Amino acid sequence: MKKTRQPLQISLFVKYLGLIILLFIPIGILFAYSNNVATGVIGKEIRNSNIKQLSFLSSQIESRINQTMDFVFTFSKDPNVQKYNGLNIWDDNYDWMQTRYMVLEKMALQSGVVNIWPVEFTVYSQLHKEALSNSSTSVAYDEEYLKRNISKNWTYSEGATGTEGMAFRWYYADSLGQQKLTGSNLVVGASFGASNIQNMLDTYKEGGQGDPLFYAPGQKPILNRSASPELAEELTRYLDGQKLEDTMQKTIKLNGQSYLVSLVKSPQLEWYLVDPVPLDQILGPISSSRNLFYLAMALLLVIGAFFSIVLYRDVQRPILKLIRGLKKVQLGDFSARIHAKANSEFTFLFYRFNDMSAQIETLIDNVLKERLIAQEATMKQLQAQINPHFLYNCLGYMINMAQMKDEEAVVKMGYSLSAYYRYITRMEKPVSSLQDEIQLIVNYLDIQKMRNGRIHYSIDIPEEMRGQQVPRLMLQPLVENAVIHGVSKSYSSGEIRIAGRIDGGFWRIFVDDDGPGLDEEKLELMNQKMRGPMQDDMGYGLWNTNQRIIHCFGPRSSLSFSSSELGGFRTEIVWEIPKEAS
Repeated sequence: MKKTRQPLQISLFVKYLGLIILLFIPIGILFAYSNNVATGVIGKEIRNSNIKQLSFLSSQIESRINQTMDFVFTFSKDPNVQKYNGLNIWDDNYDWMQTRYMVLEKMALQSGVVNIWPVEFTVYSQLHKEALSNSSTSVAYDEEYLKRNISKNWTYSEGATGTEGMAFRWYYADSLGQQKLTGSNLVVGASFGASNIQNMLDTYKEGGQGDPLFYAPGQKPILNRSASPELAEELTRYLDGQKLEDTMQKTIKLNGQSYLVSLVKSPQLEWYLVDPVPLDQILGPISSSRNLFYLAMALLLVIGAFFSIVLYRDVQRPILKLIRGLKKVQLGDFSARIHAKANSEFTFLFYRFNDMSAQIETLIDNVLKERLIAQEATMKQLQAQINPHFLYNCLGYMINMAQMKDEEAVVKMGYSLSAYYRYITRMEKPVSSLQDEIQLIVNYLDIQKMRNGRIHYSIDIPEEMRGQQVPRLMLQPLVENAVIHGVSKSYSSGEIRIAGRIDGGFWRIFVDDDGPGLDEEKLELMNQKMRGPMQDDMGYGLWNTNQRIIHCFGPRSSLSFSSSELGGFRTEIVWEIPKEAS
């Protein structure tokens, strides 16, 4: 016995453990895949977002610069500015002072309009060797300085006196295309300091994760005011050794961490907006959650292995005992008993198994007896429905029609008779739809109509009733009774009417004929017999139909008889509408 149980014991444990592993493998694969997808999506979004934000910041800087250049163009054409450079020596001093005042006032007004982007404007008159500026410090006219610095592009340099510090500068003159001064030029200069760029970088940093700076090869980078000098120095060394594009992104290592470095070039200044974003700081929570998930999976695997052992010991062994006992009962050994000392939920099952094995033989005998009774009842019902005389008459009709060469009548009778008997002999289902019952009645009445030309019928049952389930052969005994005991007993009769309606929560079906009918006393007697036990002097088909209706639809259903509006006999079926159909 030990040799036969050991492989089963090991096999069950391996199955439990293997099942747990198989459950974890797809979960782990799906999680790893979803984690990689999420990391990729987040990384892509970070890249796109950084480029978009830098491009937007660059466009803001470009917009400020373009506004400044537009003002310089417009300002250089201003009549007062032109007059300032072209005053004649015979003009009085008041006119001279008034022109200087107007030029200074317009530069001051322009600086006040764009105070978020302060710009110093300077007007140089080459004719008078004089300079006017809205700068807080005095600006002297230095023609050599102008010749060295006048250009189409912005430059990053010191001022004319050497005391103004580094700033972005641009000078405009009518002879700018010739790259030289003619001796009587009016030059308008604009400059702004690194603080303007720092303000923009500070605002950008407040809404992001990076540490932005403004970089140009060979120049000291402009940092935001809270930047890390060490990070900026290492990043500058890296950028100095790279061939930079107008827009680019790279993932590099800085100070031992991974950074996503995004660059966007400023077209006017030809500097680069650079934003290093620490990827470890952004993607760190995702990596931590991934590691925690894998740790939880490992712990669940250990716990699952432990529970598989406990499950085998406390569940599988008792189940094996039940299986062995059931196999004995299956082989006919009803004396099988299970003896167990364990005090658990399975103890109750063992007791119930012992009770079951003691009672099962009696139950089998009862079931066999009930099956015999049911088969006998089915046979009686089938015999009651199949009238051999009806079949003989139909076959005789077919023979006569065949002898008369009326093939159409033979075929029609054959189809109707076949459909009729095929339906009534199928006893595997106790119920069918009312539509199928109606079709059976149509086949039956067509047969009777071919045999008796006086018979004509009508069927008027609502569509909502036709799909309901009713006992099989519920209508056939009623229609057969109307044909045999109604229209067939009078040469003046022949109409059969079948109708249905919904009335006060009940479904009603009427079968009427125009035969001789019965008087009120006989009708009442028939209704009483329907409510009592089966009697020898009453029709089995009608009584059986009534019992089946009550059994199927409940005590509020019934089969009753009354006088018909056609002058003959009426049979009425009433049953309550089921809740699921209401």
